[in-house]
Amino acid sequence: MKGLQDVSTASTLPRAHSHLLRRLFRPLWQGLERARTRRLLAQLAQRDLADLGLSHADRLRELEKPFWR
Repeated sequence: MKGLQDVSTASTLPRAHSHLLRRLFRPLWQGLERARTRRLLAQLAQRDLADLGLSHADRLRELEKPFWR
């Protein structure tokens, strides 16, 4: 036990740093995810839209939104 080093305080720094990075990049990742799902929505056939309970107008309204909303 004499040769062991106390790393309890050192281990909190990377967590705080990674938490900050996650908070900074979260809006970017969310915007990219919205853009990806809207691209998929644009590829759906009318029958698939009906299965989801969406109309063509609903799809157009969603596709007109910018990626950050």
